Amino acid sequence: MEKNGLIFIDKQVGMTSRDVDFQIMKIFGTKKVGHLGTLDPFASGLLVVGVNEGTKLLSAFEESEKTYEAELILGKKTNTGDLTGEVVEEKDVPEIDDRLINVTLKTFLGKSTQTPPMYSAIKKNGKKLYEYARSGEKVEIEARKIEIYKIDLNKYNKNIISFVVSCSKGTYIRSLCEDIA
Repeated sequence: MEKNGLIFIDKQVGMTSRDVDFQIMKIFGTKKVGHLGTLDPFASGLLVVGVNEGTKLLSAFEESEKTYEAELILGKKTNTGDLTGEVVEEKDVPEIDDRLINVTLKTFLGKSTQTPPMYSAIKKNGKKLYEYARSGEKVEIEARKIEIYKIDLNKYNKNIISFVVSCSKGTYIRSLCEDIA
């Protein structure tokens, strides 16, 4: 008997979203598996996975608001925009406080455009952007429309900004962090 439906997975750090799909394929003995959105391997959180006929339901959730908790380290920039990359720039961080951070975060509220990171799975000409990045090839990345519905500071301590953001599909938290910094 074929199993159909949605599975809500608490994806752990270290797995790709596609790794989760492969595990579900194995468990249910099917190849028709897909997920909604993609979480980076270093991210944990809810991953919605469709199985067989359940994959048709995923599109109903595409426009749903997504909420993330993120940490941003000021003063260091990596080639990937995340903690897995090589540090390509370091700067001293000026004195800042919670008030300034809150004011800065609020400037991101509303509709805007965002350029996705080069190290992402977005395809251009049939090839993933991270494949271009790893081979040193430069390609133009088109900005995408996004919306930030809510963004709040959790805490600021020793150049680390912890915040929560609710946003539209297509928002890259790594790119948002770079813009905030």
